Amino acid sequence: METAKNHFFSDMSVMLGRSMRHILRSMDTIITVCITPIAMMLLFVYVLGGAIRTGTDNYVNYLLPGILLIAIASGISYTAYRLFLDKQRGIIERFHSMPIARSAVLWGHVLTSVVSNVISVVVIILVALIMGFRSPAGVLPWLAVAGILVLFTLALTWVAAIAGLSAKSVEGASAFSYPLIFLPFISSAFVPTDSMPSVVRAFAENQPVTSIVEAIRALLSGQPVGNDIWIALAWCAGILLAAYFFAMRVYKKRV
Repeated sequence: METAKNHFFSDMSVMLGRSMRHILRSMDTIITVCITPIAMMLLFVYVLGGAIRTGTDNYVNYLLPGILLIAIASGISYTAYRLFLDKQRGIIERFHSMPIARSAVLWGHVLTSVVSNVISVVVIILVALIMGFRSPAGVLPWLAVAGILVLFTLALTWVAAIAGLSAKSVEGASAFSYPLIFLPFISSAFVPTDSMPSVVRAFAENQPVTSIVEAIRALLSGQPVGNDIWIALAWCAGILLAAYFFAMRVYKKRV
């Protein structure tokens, strides 16, 4: 059993190294993922921020959690794209002809997504600091924020794995991320839900992005988190488990 575990982790590290080399050779993927969220942050803070009433003096503090989620939702589309190419080119089958753990191929893509999205998140936070973002949060709240973002990334990446393995075209593999990128706009990421019509407000307050945004916002502002963090963790864990289950089923069926 111990040998099997060591075999799996060594195979996974090889797959991770392979995927990371692809990322490092084409840094434009990370740059592309960063550009749109940063442009949106600049637009909302310096153009639209003055017209939006959030009850806070520093709109970038209010906005940042939603921008980070948009960046992650955008970044995971590359996982679906790279996984689709591996499947289309028969690379996964070649790996399966070797004495390696089969799930290590998928985990290599998933962990690469986590690493690349962490880089994107750090870049966006640095830009936000230049724009005036400030947080009184200590080390533990920041670690909690990091944990939520990593869990959110893992959950969406396994959703991306389903799309990458099921898609019939490159466009289809990456197009699934568009609704995920749009979801923060119907949440409390940009404006308080109090200002929304009743039907839209009901949806906004009961979808995962709002609870995740509110939890991160409270942690970064040093405010009591309340139940939002548990709801956020429940959403992330539920999506992660369901997506992992279906991704593995599709993986075994299609490959």
